[in-house]
Amino acid sequence: MNPIEPRLSPAQWETLLTLLQARFAQHPERHPGLDWAVVQERLAAHPGRWWSLQEMERTGGEPDVVEWDAETGEVVFFDCAAETPAGRRSLCYDDAALAARKANKPAGSAQGMAAAMGIELLTESQYRMLQRRGHFDAKTSSWLATPPEIRQRGGALFGDYRYGAVFVYHNGADSYYGARGFRGVLRV
Repeated sequence: MNPIEPRLSPAQWETLLTLLQARFAQHPERHPGLDWAVVQERLAAHPGRWWSLQEMERTGGEPDVVEWDAETGEVVFFDCAAETPAGRRSLCYDDAALAARKANKPAGSAQGMAAAMGIELLTESQYRMLQRRGHFDAKTSSWLATPPEIRQRGGALFGDYRYGAVFVYHNGADSYYGARGFRGVLRV
């Protein structure tokens, strides 16, 4: 990350906070039993995470709370847009795959963009948990954090929702598609 931590202005933060609170209220199935006051208190205590939330929103992720970690007190935001975020599509999996690609390179990589935003890609288990809270990626797909043993062999995982079921599958890490992006997770 940059040596100077990006910050939101007070007006930008108030706008984002209002949007996050409205989304939280609109989708109680994503965070059963969790009160907004807990989320707001946690956000207030960690202003260094606000910019990452703003980037999730700016790129079309529609971040929402999906979990509260009772041990650490952290609230966990996932991208909850119905389809993979529009501002994060047509990316190969990681920077190594991007560098290896000789022709028709995409603009970037999912891992690289996530790191620049200060977030991480959802794991397979996180993706499946998200899908239990609603149906996502019915027309698109999302790159998922890939175990090293798969990535070392040139592959990467992605997930989608089709035919009433969640599918996790593989592709070459250097591939990219207009309908594939990535979903992020941010712990606050």
